[in-house]
Amino acid sequence: MLRQPTAERLRAMRLFGMAKAFEEQTEQALYDPMTFEERLGLLVDREATHRGAHLLAIRLAKAKLRQNAVYEDIDFKMARGLDRSLLLRLCEGDWIRHHENGIVTGPTGVGKSFIACALANKACRDGHSVLYTRAPRLFSELALARADGSHGRRLLALARFELLVIDDWGLAPMTHEHCRDFLEILDDRYERRSTLVASQVPVDQWHALLPDATIADAALDRLVHNAHRIVLSGESARKRRGILTNEATTTP
Repeated sequence: MLRQPTAERLRAMRLFGMAKAFEEQTEQALYDPMTFEERLGLLVDREATHRGAHLLAIRLAKAKLRQNAVYEDIDFKMARGLDRSLLLRLCEGDWIRHHENGIVTGPTGVGKSFIACALANKACRDGHSVLYTRAPRLFSELALARADGSHGRRLLALARFELLVIDDWGLAPMTHEHCRDFLEILDDRYERRSTLVASQVPVDQWHALLPDATIADAALDRLVHNAHRIVLSGESARKRRGILTNEATTTP
């Protein structure tokens, strides 16, 4: 049997998972009792698994998530008012398939970015295209794009992602230009794609952050009215860890 040439031909056809599984089948006696159909099915399953993992790695790389967060690692015991049922419902992904939005608010250090990245990670695992960005960087990049003539292309690129995560929204002052860009992003995505915004500022104070009241009305109407809201509270986890560390080092 031409085992090695067959494995090499599979790799040449970029069937890497199938090639690996084929080599295992020819080297391990436990596969000998299986029928041709059973062994072929295992080869196809391995190739499908390999391709799925490869595509997921590509989606995660393009997403540029700030944290390597997964929803399975979310701590529901932490006292921060996290609605477990709501979060688990969001992890099912229907809100993205229905082109709805998400909002995560709460004081610094309570895990907003982690939760946002965990939801984004789950979206990648479900096959969605995702991009994570921080609001200050996003508006800075759009300003540069406007200067070099690529502003329109940049907005089109943002509109293609099935989930856009904007973290640290409201952290820096918003200019009229930022305001217009924000409206353009949300208008392009309204009822076509999902947007997830994380912010330290409560939603009822967002309107005051936008210097143009008319644009603020239009932008927030497109974002807030169909958004699932996660409202966190409590003390900063980073602060608590620092206190515990200090106590540990000062204890005799």
